[in-house]
Amino acid sequence: MQVAKHKVVTIDYTLTDDQGTVIDSSKGAEPLAYIQGVGSIIPGLENALEGKSTGDNVQVSIPPEEGYGERQDALLQAVPRDRFDVEGDIEVGMRFQTMSEQGAQVVTVAAVDDENVTIDANHPLAGETLNFDVTVVDVRDASAEELDHGHAHGPGGHDHG
Repeated sequence: MQVAKHKVVTIDYTLTDDQGTVIDSSKGAEPLAYIQGVGSIIPGLENALEGKSTGDNVQVSIPPEEGYGERQDALLQAVPRDRFDVEGDIEVGMRFQTMSEQGAQVVTVAAVDDENVTIDANHPLAGETLNFDVTVVDVRDASAEELDHGHAHGPGGHDHG
């Protein structure tokens, strides 16, 4: 069976940056299961896997515009320090969940001074070229429930147990 829209695809993967540093990997964990064609993974990887079959290996370099987008300076914002209900110091690199017009969003602390905390709403991998080494472990039809929920169930996917 080939990777196509509404198929549950299970992959083993390693993601590296341009310096070869491993950013993420399924090694030592369950493979990742997702539904092709519903936006569960970045567009560049989804496109690279389209038409592949179980056992196929794909090595692909994904530019930012097909990954997490380019970094946007407009997504940096200074927020008064007293708006953070946090025990202890606020440090660069800390992440917080906040509510935006688009719903829950994770932001990263980019700078801190006595009055403000500058937060960055860019995805941490925005602006990065992403290098994937992927092996297709399995391809199967998605169930009606999986399509309704928008994600794969079972090993490597979501468990409603």
